[in-house]
Amino acid sequence: MNELIGRKVMKKELNTDIDISSAIQLPAMKEYGDKIECGRCGMKHLKAFVQLSQNFYFCPSCIQFGRVDSQEIFYHLPETQIVPREVLFIWQGQLTDGQQEVSQNLRTIITKNRNGMIWAVTGAGKTEMLFHAIYEALEEGKRVGLASPRVDVCLELYPRIQEVFPEEPIALLHGKSEIPYNYTKLVICTTHQLLRFYQAFDLLIIDEVDAFPYVNEQILHIGAQNALKETASLIYLTATPTKELLQKQKINELETIILPARYHRRKLPVPKLKWCFQWRKAINQGKIPKQMLSLLHLLMKKNNVLLFCPSIIVLEKLYTLMKKQLPDGMVAAVHSKDEERAEKVMRMRKNEFRLFLTTTILERGVTFDQVSVMVLGAEHRVFTESALVQIAGRVDRKMIHTNGEVWFVHDGQTREVKNSIRQIQQMNKLAEEQGLVDELCLL
Repeated sequence: MNELIGRKVMKKELNTDIDISSAIQLPAMKEYGDKIECGRCGMKHLKAFVQLSQNFYFCPSCIQFGRVDSQEIFYHLPETQIVPREVLFIWQGQLTDGQQEVSQNLRTIITKNRNGMIWAVTGAGKTEMLFHAIYEALEEGKRVGLASPRVDVCLELYPRIQEVFPEEPIALLHGKSEIPYNYTKLVICTTHQLLRFYQAFDLLIIDEVDAFPYVNEQILHIGAQNALKETASLIYLTATPTKELLQKQKINELETIILPARYHRRKLPVPKLKWCFQWRKAINQGKIPKQMLSLLHLLMKKNNVLLFCPSIIVLEKLYTLMKKQLPDGMVAAVHSKDEERAEKVMRMRKNEFRLFLTTTILERGVTFDQVSVMVLGAEHRVFTESALVQIAGRVDRKMIHTNGEVWFVHDGQTREVKNSIRQIQQMNKLAEEQGLVDELCLL
């Protein structure tokens, strides 16, 4: 029966031997005149477009999780009572003054059952700032969820959280997981998985809240809200808040904590611009633009280079050209359809490649030592302000300073390019005003 606690699932999603006789039954769909509403994702559709047969309807919005239709029933059991308990917490790290202030303010927000947002620059150490808040919530007997739109982020968070709470059972839930679901007080999952929870969490933290697909899929926002208990805290983590989040901050729906500096007290690298006239035409003709190639050679004298391309087509053409320029094994490429993606990323972390071509799949959630970044075609629509800020944030994330640089190679500046540079400069200015950076601190 534990499988139903804080969940809302159909019988076909459960193990066959589970007793559902005492479970609360909830309708899978509700009718409102000429519309039908899904009980899982909350989306409404005109009956005429989702009708399977007479008085029989389905939901197309969340069908990737298995079909919900008007003949189904959801089964649910309420969360158990909150009972304080002892939790082993063994983190021995130290927070900077800025991180400590964020951690303390976060715990205050949670104590008041308020919603909040941590707006911290890339590489600020957001995960470490969560540890004490998670620990206090678990000790109070609360159920805690830590969600992200990206599987990669969940897979990276899991061992870090497990190391800090070594005796705590942790559920790791994502679309590729083959481990059966079991009830735990601490859950790490993708935001899609929240659609199967119902009034479950006392504390729900959503990392990378501005990332695809959470940022533009309404059903994921509904799923997050449904996963919360009535008295709960929802905490957003972001380095690039959306206009909607900033509006909520403005009207005091979100208590916002801003951390404009990284733990190593160096300013964020400000992107530099390199105009490259008709770069796409040159690549299509089988040539690497001279301006770009000379810049690459300069950057590679100091660091490895992470080169972002606007599309898989551009990436593959450029990769073919680069293999002719560099010795065997020095260059690699990765994109969303690459089956060896995880292995290549791991090899890049081990400094096996001098040049690593990628699409925006690596704009966030990964850290590499000793890299500079180049964005080819920064004017392309795929490179939004948020994406460019995140990409720039791949540089200088570690304590050891490596003189990493960020370059936007473009064929005409866009508003997104200008705004991303302005945002980074504003954060550096704020960090300086708060005494959180020291340009002489090159550790």
